Amino acid sequence: MTDIRIAPAVAEAFPDTLIAVVTATGLRGREPWPHTVTALEELEQRLADGSWAPADETDPRIEAWHTAYRSFGTNPRRIRPSVDALGRRMAKKGGLPRINPAVDSYNSVSVRHGLPSGAFDLDHVAGDIDIRHADGTESFTPLGEPDTVETPKPGEIIYADSEIVLTRHWNHRDAHRTRVTEDSTRVAFVLETLHADRDGDLLKVAADELQGLLAPHAQQTAVYHLSPEQPRATV
Repeated sequence: MTDIRIAPAVAEAFPDTLIAVVTATGLRGREPWPHTVTALEELEQRLADGSWAPADETDPRIEAWHTAYRSFGTNPRRIRPSVDALGRRMAKKGGLPRINPAVDSYNSVSVRHGLPSGAFDLDHVAGDIDIRHADGTESFTPLGEPDTVETPKPGEIIYADSEIVLTRHWNHRDAHRTRVTEDSTRVAFVLETLHADRDGDLLKVAADELQGLLAPHAQQTAVYHLSPEQPRATV
């Protein structure tokens, strides 16, 4: 079992935070996922016909993350929140990249609802996961760059296990070691908002949608919620 925890200092700084954790065990990433394919294609068709567009930095959901990034010293126009970067890429190219079914599923849900999302292969997580401020001694190897080692700045918000940083700048980029592949069988997916009062219902809809895409291809799925009032979940 793995605990995922919001550190007290993060809860104090962002008191309206709500994080949905969707877990899937016995995941089968090498079989066809037709519902995910359809979800992506429908979203891309809506973009093409002008009936929908990804949220951009003028949207309150994205603007909130830009404000948060600036609060811990990150320029959000140079290092963008994941959902902002994904939406910009989709708007420019007309579609989303196809990585693997599990990643494609959370990407589609993230950009559809304007909420940051990420995922960790729990079989490659060491100990528990904390959402906390960096102290400047941690190491991070970015997804797709296995020979690169970065050190987060003190005060930057990170996801970290007992050994490494799993995500820099709260949700900008995931780590290489815990990346989700076709062979990942035990995965925790996260969806986040900084404004639960405004977007909490949206977050729960998005989590249910993601669970619905995962469930046909997993032995078991579950949804947990983290907040300053309930800062810990065991998954």
